[in-house]
Amino acid sequence: MSVLIVEDHPAFRTFVHELLETDGWHIVGEAGDAAEALAAVAESRPDVVLLDVQLPGRSGFEVADQLAAQRSPPQVVLMSSRSASDYGDRLRDAPVRGFLAKSELSGAALSALASREGGQPARR
Repeated sequence: MSVLIVEDHPAFRTFVHELLETDGWHIVGEAGDAAEALAAVAESRPDVVLLDVQLPGRSGFEVADQLAAQRSPPQVVLMSSRSASDYGDRLRDAPVRGFLAKSELSGAALSALASREGGQPARR
């Protein structure tokens, strides 16, 4: 499966790239903010977007909403250094496949959340 990594901290983005690549994911691109993420999705058409919640400008939630409105949206998995409980209803209502705390990120954890069949994002 292909993945686009959206993370505003370059060092962590590099870490995630190497981690997921080692675990067998095909990395099709990286982005550091919402505008770059939306452009990269349009260009590379990834199966999965691993999306940081806290981005400069627009939040990951806003980007997830925009992606879900697309004709053939990718699966979206949100990630954050904060816990899922910190986001409450906003996370539960987001059009995403799931959420990973950055401390728990792995290729296996991402695979467990990502849909292998595409289609509309599932709601948590």
